[in-house]
Amino acid sequence: MAQVGIDGGRLIVEMTGFDRVWALKKRLDIPLDHVRGATADPGAAREPKGIRAAGTHFPRFITSGTFYHRGERMFWDVRDASKAVVIELTGERYARLIVQVADPRATVALIEGAQRPN
Repeated sequence: MAQVGIDGGRLIVEMTGFDRVWALKKRLDIPLDHVRGATADPGAAREPKGIRAAGTHFPRFITSGTFYHRGERMFWDVRDASKAVVIELTGERYARLIVQVADPRATVALIEGAQRPN
């Protein structure tokens, strides 16, 4: 599972527990102005993953790590599709982050709230 937070104009995504091992990544740190949006999307887990570059993939159990699909690099960390959030990025290494979080709606609200101008 991932923990998503906002810190000083940056989106911080931290993998917890064994997800760090499966994803081969501990943390992603992205400027908020590179975040196009976020959606809670349990159907994302059914999408094609593409080619695994680094990480772990056992169909219907875990998808975690870096994948390439149709020329885009995506980061996955999902075991429970019902808790998946898709974060769209621009100008970053990854085009999309698809991560499992404890509360998808709260995570989307956090990201959307941070993107609004004050």
